[in-house]
Amino acid sequence: MRNYLEFESEIKTLEQQLEKLKDPFNNEGLAEVDTEKINQIQNELDQKFKEVYSNLNRWQRTLLARHEERPRANYFINNLFSNFINLSGDRQFAEDKSVLAGFGVFEDQSVLVIGQEKGDDLDSRIERNFGMMRPEGYRKCIRLMKLADKFNIPIISFIDTPGAYPGIGAEERGQAEAIARSIECSMSLKVPNISIIIGEGGSGGAIALASSNKIIMFENSIYSVISPEGCASILWRDPKKSLEAADAMKLSAKDLLNVGIIDEVIKEPLGGAHRDKNALLTEVKKSISKNLRELTELSRDDVLNHRKQKFLTIGRKKGFIKDVDFKDKMIMQKNVILNIKEKIYSNKTVTSIMLLFFALILLMLIYL
Repeated sequence: MRNYLEFESEIKTLEQQLEKLKDPFNNEGLAEVDTEKINQIQNELDQKFKEVYSNLNRWQRTLLARHEERPRANYFINNLFSNFINLSGDRQFAEDKSVLAGFGVFEDQSVLVIGQEKGDDLDSRIERNFGMMRPEGYRKCIRLMKLADKFNIPIISFIDTPGAYPGIGAEERGQAEAIARSIECSMSLKVPNISIIIGEGGSGGAIALASSNKIIMFENSIYSVISPEGCASILWRDPKKSLEAADAMKLSAKDLLNVGIIDEVIKEPLGGAHRDKNALLTEVKKSISKNLRELTELSRDDVLNHRKQKFLTIGRKKGFIKDVDFKDKMIMQKNVILNIKEKIYSNKTVTSIMLLFFALILLMLIYL
């Protein structure tokens, strides 16, 4: 039985009518199928889909990103990678089942695959902790990312989490430190890493694995520093203002592509990713293949520079290292230095005090 969201009520009604018309035994016996009526309702349904899904607001996209029938990381791992071997444990504390991580083969190339897994039913969701990773999960990923870097193996991550697990035990075992180490490791890799946000990309729990050369989002996925409900609770003391919070946070794929935080958006089937998983799978495969081919042509140092440049240029026109074409000419941000010099020279009083201060220090070092 299909699950429907609040804004899909009219679609639900039309689909139920269509199913009854297609069933010849719905009237307690064999009945003639009214093909003309079926075609009419199908046309209405197609039109309603276009009408509803062409005007989704950010909160509705958030609901779609959380849809319980949405394909999870395990689905993509099973269908895109061959010979996948799941590896467990951080070699320090325990295994974290909220993240799948291991080596596999994609188009005859060895890759490290990391997937935050929410689970498909209640039992698996509890077992997977609803995709909320603990410190041992991040430390497992760090261990495997370093291994992949050592053997020059690209990394592909599937991001789907409301955030890192905030429990007392996780905090005691160093949750914040584990996330910071994961970000540091991701940024320092000299192998290509690609992150695909397939559902929720929440807070540091997502950033820990999404500090990549290429960040890709599904059309109806979200990526933000906090959930809309959490933002509404902090700003307005009212979780019901989630729509206003979602709009203010600009957490949709389109918003983030416009400001350069992500690199690509994978279009979903009409109605969401859960409506046609096979069609979506084809698009994901094309995207991974294209980006891997582009990044694997670069040297190890160029891969590192590409990632640094990507993050340093967010919010500014130029970065601090080599440009995206990897020319020898270094792009330096001289404006900042010039502004500092101008402020020092324009404020003679401050300059005089600074010189006097350094002179006193010098005298103390000579005579004491």
